Amino acid sequence: MTRILTTAVFALAALWLPLQSMAATWVEGEHYETLSDPVRTGSGDKIEVAEVFWYGCPHCYTFKPLVEAWEKDVADDVDFVLLPAALGRGWEPHARAFYTLEAMGKLDLVHDALFDALAGERRNLNTPEALAEFVAAYGVDGDKFVELYKNFGVNARFQQAQSKIRGARITGVPTMLVNGKYKVSATTAGGHEEMLQVVDYLIEQERAAR
Repeated sequence: MTRILTTAVFALAALWLPLQSMAATWVEGEHYETLSDPVRTGSGDKIEVAEVFWYGCPHCYTFKPLVEAWEKDVADDVDFVLLPAALGRGWEPHARAFYTLEAMGKLDLVHDALFDALAGERRNLNTPEALAEFVAAYGVDGDKFVELYKNFGVNARFQQAQSKIRGARITGVPTMLVNGKYKVSATTAGGHEEMLQVVDYLIEQERAAR
């Protein structure tokens, strides 16, 4: 009986110590920021993790394979979403393109290609017409794209995303928002891989608080 109890104690310690180590590693105000005014999430009962990005951002382009690999292993109680930012005038067409393609059900067809063209090749795709010509090469109806680009529903989705980004006071990308409460960047976390480690820690914090 004593041996069983001893084994159980060591097993619990093995689980507890890494959690304590993680908690000691990630410091509020240093590695992540708690928003004074949380922003609304759209994920219901799930823990929402949002990546704020721009298709033309080289850092987002580098971060992309890391976050995609991370996303494959997220738990069922986590909802990962993308928020295209329009922090500069030249960013807006690309954010609108994201929501236009989403409305058409074609985002998965062109998402990677847009990153390759804008961040990888630095192509000049800054008008609805130029973007329509580009997406047409991937089987998307260019005329329909231009029509929906200025559609009320697409504009509402775009404005909602920008309001959320402004509410979180995000000034650079990529940035991760955890459940509308916490903001994590490569600068605060110490790198792209560390960003995801901090996000995992904050997910556990949110999960434990429920």
